[in-house]
Amino acid sequence: MKKILALVLAMTMVFSAAALAEGTLRVGMECDYAPFNWTQTEESETAVALPDGTWADGYDVQIAMKIAEGLGMELEVVKIAWEGLPMAVMSGKIDAIIAGMSATEERKVTLDFTDNYYESDLVIVVRADGAYTEAASLSDFAGARLTAQLGTFHYDVLPQVEGALIQTAMESFPTMITALEAGAIDGYVSERPGAVSAVASNPELTFVEFAEGQGFTASLDDTAVAVALQKGSPLVDKINEILATITPEQREELMQWAVDNQPLAE
Repeated sequence: MKKILALVLAMTMVFSAAALAEGTLRVGMECDYAPFNWTQTEESETAVALPDGTWADGYDVQIAMKIAEGLGMELEVVKIAWEGLPMAVMSGKIDAIIAGMSATEERKVTLDFTDNYYESDLVIVVRADGAYTEAASLSDFAGARLTAQLGTFHYDVLPQVEGALIQTAMESFPTMITALEAGAIDGYVSERPGAVSAVASNPELTFVEFAEGQGFTASLDDTAVAVALQKGSPLVDKINEILATITPEQREELMQWAVDNQPLAE
């Protein structure tokens, strides 16, 4: 069995290396997590074409462009559902995940990660006319129906909210927004950029930020995002060199651009 697994891994590495040798960097993302990544129907100077005739854009796309340019490669964005991203890079279907993914200890078992390309914090998105707009600490959410996206650490931190009525994890952020607007839930956990994006597109929503010691306990690995790669990928050090050239100020400017330019942000 070990020999079979080793052979599969070796074949996968060869497959991935061959694709890279063709000069194309295949980057996976769900294209449904604004402002990190989204799908749009019209072409723009900053967007990348998808096979179905739509276009991918967002903070992750811009980071992917910088990385591909630094590597001297063409960028191909591959639209994959969130839960399918790890297997896609492990199998060699894509070369990297740039999708607002955190380098958690669990993921590090099967994936290699670069240095962080954005750092954030956790908030709870709620209705602007709801009962939790004045909440200031996690304890204020006792009795609230809360959820988070399936397969993310956002859902794992929900037990920190004592007394909360934890709901089933949901597939995507648009699904959670719809549930919140319909009154099926009272809030969902998000990283701050995603919350800003949701509120910009849905003015009936707002989000609760927490002062130090009043919110979720999470490590930097949980709240920051990095590029995920196949174990043993030769791209880790090269991508880190490229990321090091992007200053914190440039990253914040790029995130603000993504928030301002996401679909339905006006």
